[in-house]
Amino acid sequence: MTDLPHATTHHTHGSWSGAAPVCLLSYEERFLRRKRLHTADGTAFVVNLAQTTSLNDGDALELDDGTLVEVKAADEPLLKVSGENLAQLAWHIGNRHTPCQIGTDHVLILRDPVIRHMLEHLGANVAEVDAPFTPEGGAYGHGRTHSHEHGATAHAH
Repeated sequence: MTDLPHATTHHTHGSWSGAAPVCLLSYEERFLRRKRLHTADGTAFVVNLAQTTSLNDGDALELDDGTLVEVKAADEPLLKVSGENLAQLAWHIGNRHTPCQIGTDHVLILRDPVIRHMLEHLGANVAEVDAPFTPEGGAYGHGRTHSHEHGATAHAH
């Protein structure tokens, strides 16, 4: 991995501009510190950030030669949740610490048969969709809430 270009600098969405090769990553893949990645055209590079970082759609990674690589949220298998009682449904999703993306008339979550069953039991309309997933950040402005899957920790209040 040492012969590949390295990305050690992260630029947040809006802090950079211009055309850049794209690296498509899922929600889970966008939570990283050190990892070998590929641009959409197949160019390999190594991310080596100082700390584990939650990358967002539209962020960029800067390679050691100054090249920027744009991070894009990849399509993922999601559940689109809607219903007359959307606020109540969103509360139940949040109560289970399930990352969610909030729209004006729906909520998107990663496909989970247990959560789906609970939501349908509560009267939700649930549809399977494939779309980029960019969930809300934590209550105190942090990029991720705690999750059992990726081992991130909750922040003290």
